[in-house]
Amino acid sequence: MTAKDWNPESYARFADLRLRPARDLLAQVGGLPAGGVVDLGCGAGAAGAMLRARFGERELTGLDTSPAMLAKAGETGAYTALTEADAATWQPGTPPALIFSNAALHWVGDHERLMPRLASLLAPGGTLAVQMPHQNRAPSHRLWHDLVEQHFPGRFDPATSPGILEGAAYHRMLAPLGHLMLWETEYFQLLEPAAEGHPVRQFTSSTFARPVLAVLEPEEQAQLVAHYDAVMDKAYPRSPDGSVLFPFRRLFFTLVRA
Repeated sequence: MTAKDWNPESYARFADLRLRPARDLLAQVGGLPAGGVVDLGCGAGAAGAMLRARFGERELTGLDTSPAMLAKAGETGAYTALTEADAATWQPGTPPALIFSNAALHWVGDHERLMPRLASLLAPGGTLAVQMPHQNRAPSHRLWHDLVEQHFPGRFDPATSPGILEGAAYHRMLAPLGHLMLWETEYFQLLEPAAEGHPVRQFTSSTFARPVLAVLEPEEQAQLVAHYDAVMDKAYPRSPDGSVLFPFRRLFFTLVRA
């Protein structure tokens, strides 16, 4: 297995659950100045249609580091342009009115530098709207790290996994830059029965677990997955029909640049 590129089909397995936070984020975006809209970390373009519907004829640019995801985003027909770029170094040609990022920036490090930099790229009065999973301490995520260290010690560096700061840190760094709204939501997601393995493993293996599994050989991956499925049955018991109620916390903010 490789972590070099994403698998759009695996990621899309839970498209509706992953899109709901994007809708909730977009609902908090107010009026915008003149300028384009950037879907930063657009992935396969799941948010493209709703951004196009909301912002009409504005230029809508999708950016992502994954060629496979960008190819899928192109199939939506929602974007004016698609660009392979890293959020940490991306520089727009003209200041955008909105930088919208749904479940992407937790994969980019150094948020103390990243978030103010993104805000500085906006047009005056523009909005930075961000949603990121805040789930790393939950069993669904923490146990990937615990189990790989227990069964394959020293093979995986947790620093390569996605992560975010606490809400107070984002308030401290961003509130001086404009009007900030910051909140968290815990979604109680009903995961349908999985054809193979635990439903929570199916949800996390295409995202958070990618760098963990990437350091292992196929037979080692199979061992780790078996251990993970077993502990998930204790952490998130399945209902008689095989479904699971899966609490998942996400952090949001919108910043309107002064």
